This record gives sequence, C-alpha cells and structure tokens, in this order.
Amino acid sequence: MTADESTPLLENSQARAKTPLPKTQLGLSLFVLFSEPISSQYIFPFINQLIRELGVTGGDDRKIGYYAGVIESLFFVTQALTALYWSRLSDYVGRKPVLLVGLAGLSISNLCFGLSTNFWMLVASRCIAGALNGNVGVMKSIIGEITDNTNMAQAFALIPIVFSVGASIAPLYGGGLVKPHDHWPKLFSGSFWVQFPYFLPCVVSASFAAFSFFITALLLEESLPSKRRGKELQLEIGAQDGAPSDKAASPVPIRTLLKTYSVMIPIANYGILGLVDIGFFALVPLFYATPVEIGGLGLSPFVIGVCMTAFGIGNGLFQMLFTARAIERFGERKVFCSAVLAFFPIIATFPIMSWVISVQKEVGATIWVLIFTQMLSWAVVDMAYAVIFVFVTRASPNKYSLGTMNGLSQTTTSIARAMGPATFTSLFAFSKQYNLLGGNLVYVLLLVLLCLLVFLSRRLPELKKDKQ
Repeated sequence: MTADESTPLLENSQARAKTPLPKTQLGLSLFVLFSEPISSQYIFPFINQLIRELGVTGGDDRKIGYYAGVIESLFFVTQALTALYWSRLSDYVGRKPVLLVGLAGLSISNLCFGLSTNFWMLVASRCIAGALNGNVGVMKSIIGEITDNTNMAQAFALIPIVFSVGASIAPLYGGGLVKPHDHWPKLFSGSFWVQFPYFLPCVVSASFAAFSFFITALLLEESLPSKRRGKELQLEIGAQDGAPSDKAASPVPIRTLLKTYSVMIPIANYGILGLVDIGFFALVPLFYATPVEIGGLGLSPFVIGVCMTAFGIGNGLFQMLFTARAIERFGERKVFCSAVLAFFPIIATFPIMSWVISVQKEVGATIWVLIFTQMLSWAVVDMAYAVIFVFVTRASPNKYSLGTMNGLSQTTTSIARAMGPATFTSLFAFSKQYNLLGGNLVYVLLLVLLCLLVFLSRRLPELKKDKQ
C-alpha cells in the first residue's frame, strides 16, 4: 500500500496478534502522570474565594471571573511557550531528565502558590509551574514507545482514568483543606495558618510531586530508543529488516511535520478539543460559585469540591468500563466523532440551570438532575482524549520523533487552554455584567467552536491495528 497525505505515517499492512501491556512501566508512568491533574486542579474549588479575599476586585464579585481566568490560564500560557522545547529536548537527551525537571518545578510552584499573599505572587507561581513543565507530552511519548499499534489504544485509554482520579481527589482536598484553622483549630492553631489559609492543599500537591520525582529517578526506565541500554537497542535493531538509516533513526524536522496533513489534522482536533473542554472546566466552578442573583448556583467551595470529586470517581469508572471496549468494537474514529457530540447537552444545561434557579431561587432537585446530566455528558466527552492520543502517536513519521509530535500537540492544546480560562470566564463575567443575550453569550461562542470541532473530527483517518 502506498502512503499518501491522509494515511497515518506509522501504518503498514503487516498484521500481528495483540501484545500484552507492559504493566510495570505503564503503571509507573501513569502514577507519575497523576501528579499533573492534582497539581493543576486542586485550586479550582477555592480560586474564586481566594481572589475575593485578596481584594483584587475592589468588592465587585462580577469581576472575579476576570482575575480567576488569568490565574487559571497562566500555567498553559507558559507551558505553550516551552512544551515543544522540552519535548524536542527529550528526543535527544531522554525522557527521564525532562520529567525530573518538570516534577521539581511542580513541587516548588505549588509551595509558592500556597505562600502567596497577593495577586502577583499567584501569577509568579503559576508561571513557574508552566514554564518548567512539559511532562504531559513526554509521558505520552513514553507510553507510545512502550506499546505498539495493537495495544496502544488500550494503554492510552488509561490516561483519562488517571486524570479522572486526579479530578476526584484534587478538588476534594482543594476545597476541604482550605482554612484548616477554622475546621481543626486544635491541630492548626498557629498564626501561620491564619496568614496562609490556603497553604495546606498546596503542600499536599507539592508533596506528591516530590514523591513522583523520586519514583521517576529510581524506578522508571528510559524509553527513548537511542538512550536504552546497548543490549536492548541491539535486540530491537536486529529485529528489523536491516539497520535503520540515519534519517529514520533521528527526529524529523519540525517544518516537515507542520507541512504533513496527516500530522496536522489530529493536532488540530486535539487543540480545539482542549479549548472547548478547558472552557467548560473553567466555567463549571465559576458558574457553581456565582451568586444566585447574578445567574449562578451560589454553591460553597466545599460543595463544589464534592461535585467535582463525584464527577472524577464516576468518570474514572465510566472510562474504565467503556472506553477501551468502545474503541475495540467501533474503532478510534467513530468513538472520537461520537464523543465530541456529547458537548451539546453540556452547553444546554448552563442556561437551563440559570433559568431554573431564577424561578426556584434555590438549588433543588431539578438543579441536581441537571448537574448529573452535565457530568454524565462530560464523561462521554472524555472518551475522545484516549482516542486523540492514539491519532497523534500513530501520525508520527518514526519513533524518534514522538517527543516532537507530542510537543507540537501539547503546545497547540496549551495555547488553546491558555486562551480558554481567561476568555470564557471573562466572557461569562462580561455576559452577566451587561446581560448579553440574557447572560448567555459565552455559551454561543462555545457552540460555534464545537461545530468547528465536529467538522474537524470528520477529517480524521481510519486506523488499523497492524504492526508498528
């Protein structure tokens, strides 16, 4: 079969039996990856309250969305500026050194966030976290290197589960451990906890990142082919039909990747998916925390944390039970195209809940049913991530370019996620402040972006489970 611009570059016609997953190294990789969601998501239950208490808005709660959006976006802004360089560097020096730098950056930045006493300290800590962290792209490169085309989808299907577990734990301790001197005065009675009421959840996240640092250093094996032990590399080369050429055994230039249609289509899908998804992720806690009189639900940080925890647990179970089986039965393309359609009911529930709360004036059974519907639809959407990771990996021209490929995709989605929180939370505040389209202008923009994602999803190729 002759490859063309719409054919995945790693694909060939030699079929093979399904390879068992490398459980030990895959398990360690997922454990280390777990530090990403808990470090990024634990701030969501209390960030709006923190902004209010810092006095940045001058007492105008309608402006909280502007500043909360900036804080939530900064990690992805700085990550977008550096992710490609970290991933490209990992193609040369190996995956482990880059991971270690990223984990150290996460630990330090989380401590700094908890010790922040003004808005600009929050800004600096989030910038540190993003600039030193290219771990998500590198971890996906590792998983792509320790699997093949027969079990890759099964391995990548575990990534949303990791993020779901992180999404269930991080908001719980993020919302539950704030102001410990109020909840447990006997244990946290010192003046330190009064001065830094949000430090406890931050130090929990920092500690896990530090523990992951040592796990990576001691137990995780290097997966980059050119950096493996000599014996392993010789066995791998001997299994191929002749020695690889210099061109095939080195990273492909970035310009070549950017000109390849089969490379850019999955990256474009990943970027738009990340933009729409982070928009929802930023809007949900803001909408839940916004006072009822402004059009939100007026929920407390603890209740928001419980809601996000319930979603994380349910989403993890959903991904575990259905994602890999759906991919196996229907194929990657059909699963992705179907999953993104679940964004439509998520959009619809926001204005519906605003209307219901304006009538009932309290959070009743109808609101909880709508919240459940929103979360269930969100779980369906998350199936798309496992699939798009496979598309990006399979689009790589060779295994020596996986870091660059994942760096490009991570840069794209980081740009989208950098724009998303500030754009959507600010537009939410702007819509509510000036009552644009009844306060629903932000949802119209999401609908337009979703239509673009649906269009791009139809341009993805069909994938075959053949030998890599």
